[in-house]
Amino acid sequence: MLSTIAIESLKRRKTTALLTLLSITISISLLLCVDIVRSQVKTSFTRTVSGVDLIVGAPSGQLNLLLSSVFNIGTPTKGIDYKSVASLKSNKQVSWLIPLSLGDTHRGFRVIGTTNRFFEHFKYGDKQALALTEGRVFEQPLSTVVGADIADSLGYTVGDKIVVSHGLGSVSFNNHDDHPFIISGILEKTGTPVDKAVYVTLQGLEKAHSGPKSAHTSLSRKKTAFLNGHSTNEHEHEHEHEHEHEHEEPTQDNYDSEAFTPESVSVVMLGLKNRVTALQLQYQINQSKKEPLMAILPGMALAELWQIMGNVEALLLGLSGLIVICALIGLATMLLATMRERYQEIAVLRTIGAGPFTLLLLIQLEAMLLTIVSAALSIGLVAVLMSMFKPWLSSTYGLFLSSPLFSQSSAIIVLLILGCTYLVSLFPAIAAYKRGLHAGLNSN
Repeated sequence: MLSTIAIESLKRRKTTALLTLLSITISISLLLCVDIVRSQVKTSFTRTVSGVDLIVGAPSGQLNLLLSSVFNIGTPTKGIDYKSVASLKSNKQVSWLIPLSLGDTHRGFRVIGTTNRFFEHFKYGDKQALALTEGRVFEQPLSTVVGADIADSLGYTVGDKIVVSHGLGSVSFNNHDDHPFIISGILEKTGTPVDKAVYVTLQGLEKAHSGPKSAHTSLSRKKTAFLNGHSTNEHEHEHEHEHEHEHEEPTQDNYDSEAFTPESVSVVMLGLKNRVTALQLQYQINQSKKEPLMAILPGMALAELWQIMGNVEALLLGLSGLIVICALIGLATMLLATMRERYQEIAVLRTIGAGPFTLLLLIQLEAMLLTIVSAALSIGLVAVLMSMFKPWLSSTYGLFLSSPLFSQSSAIIVLLILGCTYLVSLFPAIAAYKRGLHAGLNSN
């Protein structure tokens, strides 16, 4: 009966009640959205790289190695000898290996030397593989594959030529103009640092660093040949015969990016046959005596990095909580403002036998009904909005929403809001209680 009276009372003040309901619904929706995005951003952040079990580089600190290899931020570590890479590759626990060579840029974007294994094994989000919107992966030594953001911002298409620059500055005076790379493919949008990177072959990167062939080299070779008693023509013939296969450029049909072995690389990403052995192999690599190496677990490093950023998420959640409290204060204000209009209603209820405590419960029940309906509407609204914007969030911001959207923290938030509603509604409820006592005294 009390619930029926509360509903009918709200219907008589439907305009004010609807506006209050809308205000509370929006504030709760905002708080739930922030909570969901906060938890999903943390999950997506820790999945910036997935499927990679270990990242190996020179000793430089866990976060520095992670930032330079995954986020393309900071200064890359010094190179590791390719003999160490070959040793890792031959390890029985290793399933696949991706070498990365860092330290160059293209118009402010990071350039990464790698092999076709990168596009095959590197994954992000919920183990999503990289895909191409157009073109193909490396087809020849001077091929390059660019991220989606680079293609959009610089207007690149397959077949365009680009020049890489030495160093990490946005402006470089050491451009490798003699060895331009040809874009063979453009990656799909991922919402990760992959979108802002240029991927080239290790062979092409070394060729670019070697620079143009100097004429002095040819003259020096002729002079040496003359001093050794050989004719220039004979020496040149022997040299050409000796290196006849070296100058043949691999074609699209026979190019193998794995065949080239550089002297060193910056970082190596490892995929293991059994992830259980990751800690064991990490310990072995970190204790290596042949060459100082450092192996990190990407998941643990990402979690450590997120802890540094934890204050931001707490701040957003706090601001959203304040908005909800303001909406609940508005609810209490609405109930107090309409109290004068309800004097006659209170007098009638007192006449039919309702006590002051009943009036107190009635006011609180009205407030709780509004909040419960608002919470239900908010949950439905947030669920619809998240399902609608899920593809856009994943492609634009790399935010991959996973089920269930509403976690235990969402339930705690709703319960806290109901508790705050009860406390806030005490002010108008006590006012109704006092009015009920006054009306009872007057009637006596």
